[in-house]
Amino acid sequence: MPTPTLVEELVVVQAASLQPAVQTTAVQTTTAQTTIITGWQPVLRAMDKALVKASKFLSLLLRHQPDTVGLILDDQGWVDVDELLEKVNAAGRRWDLELLQQVVATNDKRRFRFSDDGKRIRANQGHSVDVDLQLEPAEPPELLFHGTAQRNLQSILRAGLDKRRRKHVHLSSDRMTAHKVGSRHGSPIVLAIASARMYADGLIFFLSDNQVWLTDSVPPEYISY
Repeated sequence: MPTPTLVEELVVVQAASLQPAVQTTAVQTTTAQTTIITGWQPVLRAMDKALVKASKFLSLLLRHQPDTVGLILDDQGWVDVDELLEKVNAAGRRWDLELLQQVVATNDKRRFRFSDDGKRIRANQGHSVDVDLQLEPAEPPELLFHGTAQRNLQSILRAGLDKRRRKHVHLSSDRMTAHKVGSRHGSPIVLAIASARMYADGLIFFLSDNQVWLTDSVPPEYISY
């Protein structure tokens, strides 16, 4: 009998502790066809938590600390999928290809992508390690947006936005996405970036594979709120 994936195992464990109900709903996962009894929210929450936990660890490996499990990214940030799974499992986690595919497919910000042949994987942006994503300069729309915590507002208005430990400043094309980003850091505020004016003044922009706008810095004269 094949070893269950982490997500399948969580479904079985959580389902065993719940009382049956009359009405059922079929839920398709990438690894199995699972019947979820209506009202079994703990099952879905357990699956979500497993995927979020895996996504955070994958982000750590592909963007910041690949040496946590002994990985070496190539110059463009790619790593072999089989090697990734082997080293993650050797480090004590239970991952397989199906779980990895779920993490990539369900990530709300599309942080990761597989190569066209499916044999390699990388993060789309957000690296603090030295990689070259080979992005081409792109002309931005008139306005872009940046979400942050309100406590950062005055320092940003004085000094602008800096990439700090990352390779670029990250900007969103819509206010809603920027607001969600800002909410992760505290009481959110959305800054409007005069990106077309920046571009006209010679500042360079890139657009990542997951549609995040990137630039080296944003001077304060281009920022409003």
